[in-house]
Amino acid sequence: MKLRKVFDYLNSAVLAGVVWAQQRDINLQPPAGWERLANITLPGIVSTIIKLILVVAALIAFFFLVVGGIKWIISGGDKEATAKAQGTITAALIGLVIVFAAWAIIRLLEAFFGFEILTKLTIPQVP
Repeated sequence: MKLRKVFDYLNSAVLAGVVWAQQRDINLQPPAGWERLANITLPGIVSTIIKLILVVAALIAFFFLVVGGIKWIISGGDKEATAKAQGTITAALIGLVIVFAAWAIIRLLEAFFGFEILTKLTIPQVP
């Protein structure tokens, strides 16, 4: 008998939810001030991720360049510490060169093939 009451209660709760959902209007439009949210596309997300990766990589390389400089200043003439600082600076400069080379390659691809990766990425479709 108790099981039947529990079942009836759960059944009425589920059915009440269905009826409630049918009575309400669902507005899928973004609220005022968020209209650009409706224009998000997969190519836009990919383009933004590529730009974000380039910026973050450049910032990390610059940070390591500064850290290497500080290590060099703190080394105080110690050969081993100076060599480690030079290694850090060299790695940071190589990282910056790689980031800017990636940016240049992307720009060259945009110029040669006529599509835009960093501004408006369009995914080609077969007609």
